[in-house]
Amino acid sequence: MGTKQKGNGVGARVAEERKLAGWTQARLATEANVSHSLVKQVEQGRVPASPAFIAACARALKVGVQELLDQPYPRENHDEHMVHAGIPDLRRELAVYRIPPEDIPVRSIDDLAKDVARASKLRHMVKLEELGGLLPTLLHDLRVAWYSTDGPEQERIFGLLAEAYAATSQVVYKLGYIDLASLAVDRYEWAAAQSGDQLAVLAGDYQRAGEMICAADWAGAEKFLEQSRKQIEPEIGKGDPKVLSMWGNLHLKSGLAAARAGRKDTADAHLAEATETAARIGVDRDDYRLCFGPTNAKIWSVGLAVEALDGTTAVKRAKGMQLPSSTPRERAGHHYIDLARAFLLHGDREGAFSALQLARRIAPTQTRYHPMVHETVRALARQEARSTETLRGFAAWCGIGHS
Repeated sequence: MGTKQKGNGVGARVAEERKLAGWTQARLATEANVSHSLVKQVEQGRVPASPAFIAACARALKVGVQELLDQPYPRENHDEHMVHAGIPDLRRELAVYRIPPEDIPVRSIDDLAKDVARASKLRHMVKLEELGGLLPTLLHDLRVAWYSTDGPEQERIFGLLAEAYAATSQVVYKLGYIDLASLAVDRYEWAAAQSGDQLAVLAGDYQRAGEMICAADWAGAEKFLEQSRKQIEPEIGKGDPKVLSMWGNLHLKSGLAAARAGRKDTADAHLAEATETAARIGVDRDDYRLCFGPTNAKIWSVGLAVEALDGTTAVKRAKGMQLPSSTPRERAGHHYIDLARAFLLHGDREGAFSALQLARRIAPTQTRYHPMVHETVRALARQEARSTETLRGFAAWCGIGHS
């Protein structure tokens, strides 16, 4: 559109799209099923836009979520350029995923498996530049391998390919390429279906539900996830940790859909089921690269309260929480981003900024590019009569200009 400016937050872009649609604030509130006062407060920059608000407004205004978030964010220096440098090659490999490769020697499955494991490790460490450099060649080599094998060996290749697509969806999503992330989820589902692994397919359902939630199809996501859980419900009593982990994760994703739909009691019920399942397993696991266990259930307990806009409950749940050193940086960093939002909702600006600084130390790239960090920082800056030099420095580091 050409009129958006870097300093503006989501509220300014919502107002812009609303005016282009010819709608009043009251009309947008009705169409998006949110309160008129919330639309007014977000547009004025007095309240940060939540993911639920953004998704609902995007759906009502018939624009992409990425347009309201103004993602991907502009690249302004060499380091930011390098973080995004792998995107064109990833886009190309996602496009040619079923095209027969040229005659290239096939790497051993064990060698490919090592690189896939490395990709997943880089994902959990949120080393996006290194991950973006590894994945295009890895996806190509896996494509060569599945075209060159058959039977159980080919199924194993497809399982590895699915895991690589999961890492791909995460790196492009974190950098703000939302549509490309959706394409990677499509590719994951395709590969998982060829792997012969039912739990891998359900991990794809977990990702698909995430796509639905981001598109404000919360009721549809809950129904879809319920159907997914039914496929393994008869197996729950057997105590297989992998099955239990998937069961718990599917409940957590249902909790997210319910929380964003404003159904806090339902979200808490899903959280309770997941927490009980995590206690039954007793340890933190990483099946299908979906972290699950007591630690992740606690992290989600905070996040779900934040998504329900209940900052006080979120802060209370986080009190005394100590994340083990083994917690992936991706999960720990996200926890402190959520906790910053919780403190802001709770009215503790100092706590909010401290949480953001922790998130930055743990997972700097994830924090810099996270839209909820941008919204939180803008809200903190507006609430301060005079922004501190430290806050201004943090905002500049995130690439946030003056509004």
